[in-house]
Amino acid sequence: MKRVAIVSPALAGQNNGNWQTASRWAHFLKGRYQVDIATSFTPGSGAAPDLMIALHARRSAAALAAFARAFPQRPRVLVLTGTDLYRDIRDDASAQASLAHASVLVVLQDAGLDMLPAAVRQKARVIRQSAPAVASSPSEDGSFTFTMIGHLRPEKDPLTFMRACPMVTEAAARFVHIGGALDPELGMAAERTQALDARYRWLGNLPHQDARGQLARSHAMVIASVIEGGANVIIEAVTSGVPVLASDISGNRGMLGDDYAGYFPVGDAAALAALIGRSIADPAFLARLRAQCAARAALFTPAAEQAAVLDMVDNLLVGSTNFSLESS
Repeated sequence: MKRVAIVSPALAGQNNGNWQTASRWAHFLKGRYQVDIATSFTPGSGAAPDLMIALHARRSAAALAAFARAFPQRPRVLVLTGTDLYRDIRDDASAQASLAHASVLVVLQDAGLDMLPAAVRQKARVIRQSAPAVASSPSEDGSFTFTMIGHLRPEKDPLTFMRACPMVTEAAARFVHIGGALDPELGMAAERTQALDARYRWLGNLPHQDARGQLARSHAMVIASVIEGGANVIIEAVTSGVPVLASDISGNRGMLGDDYAGYFPVGDAAALAALIGRSIADPAFLARLRAQCAARAALFTPAAEQAAVLDMVDNLLVGSTNFSLESS
């Protein structure tokens, strides 16, 4: 059985998007391949992988480079994150080197292709992430719950969500914030917001299953990020029938479509508050968002993602002449 090494800068304890992707892809590949997940790679430290999948161009750069030097003829897949696409590959030498070391580049939504340098775009493909469907079960007590899920760090812009909360005048609004304080100052801001507004609750880092359950009980999900490569939490909302209020960035447009009605300008707390208020006061608007999300759900099924991952790995390892680096 051939071996696949997945290098992820985060493992289970960090419970972030990189780990969720690594864990899901390992599950898809096991049974057909021997799969190992690690945060690094050292040649000669064990059985040599036949293929490497590296998540994050900058943070997995050393592992990808080491594998390329040790086994130049073996295929190497680089999965690009939001910070890769929208920041690091522009000005970070190690991230740029990773683009060259990879045999195949993977982006997680269509708009990501446009961010790649023209010289490497021909070896890129789109593989959309997935989540199993979970039935939506929002409360029917007259309250409206808006949930934001994501660790508290600048890229996720949690302050915009916090600042929007007191601007929402509807008493029925409830705000739930899930994610560990990777930035201590943002954690303190969440504590202050919770102390000042009884409608806001910061639950900290939760196990994935618990976070997914809270999302399913929500009336809408908020994602305020300034950078996203293809947020898994959007997929989880869409596959749960939960409408999304999203910052207007390329990565979110690549997931939800250019015609989606639930965007607000990046960092604009007042605009987010207005969208929250409209979602409560205008049932037709919320229904429109729900319908637009439902129309995207078929793109994010586990069966579709598994088929794409297996197709890529199978063809790289057997060297099929039918394999196209431009397929998606």
